[in-house]
Amino acid sequence: MSIDDKVEDNVADDVANEEVEVTDAAAETQAADVTEGADEDVADEPAPEPTPEEEVARWRDIATRSVAELENFRKRMAREKQEAIQYANTSLLETLLPVLDNFEFGLQAAKAESENSQVFLGMSMVKKQMDDFLTNQGVEVIQAEGQEFDPNWQDAVGQEASDEVPEGHVIKVVRRGFKMGSRVLRAASVVVSTGAAKEEEADA
Repeated sequence: MSIDDKVEDNVADDVANEEVEVTDAAAETQAADVTEGADEDVADEPAPEPTPEEEVARWRDIATRSVAELENFRKRMAREKQEAIQYANTSLLETLLPVLDNFEFGLQAAKAESENSQVFLGMSMVKKQMDDFLTNQGVEVIQAEGQEFDPNWQDAVGQEASDEVPEGHVIKVVRRGFKMGSRVLRAASVVVSTGAAKEEEADA
């Protein structure tokens, strides 16, 4: 075989190999196109329609949640209405408290003069009427003397050593406090115990 014949054979082999590679590439491209087309067909498919049972369950859930929200709203409105009624006279009552303080000072002065005097007896009757009025309005005196100091209900206006009252407890009430339910109308002004006096303080 001549050199020319060998060259021709090699060229023929290279062409054949290139044709095979092109064919393989074309086949891969075609397969990819088919797969992509299948994916697009799947993506374009609409979501399945819910069954009647699923629709019924969905609307039942919506109705249940709506009823629960309506009931919560009704309870909240009723509570707010009750609080509005309960605390409607709060400002008026707070204004009356200093008047009540002054009246009690006058009652104590009348008592110091004579417990049998007509002035003292008359003022005592008025005092009872005022106390009954406050009670009917839901107003209560904040009990503080001898109790552990609570800043939510009491204001500490002083501290004193005490052998009888434990540390952190109220020795005496300087001015009474009042509350209406859980609302403080006026905190009680109190003196708080610092505990038993130290020996050097007691000797002094």
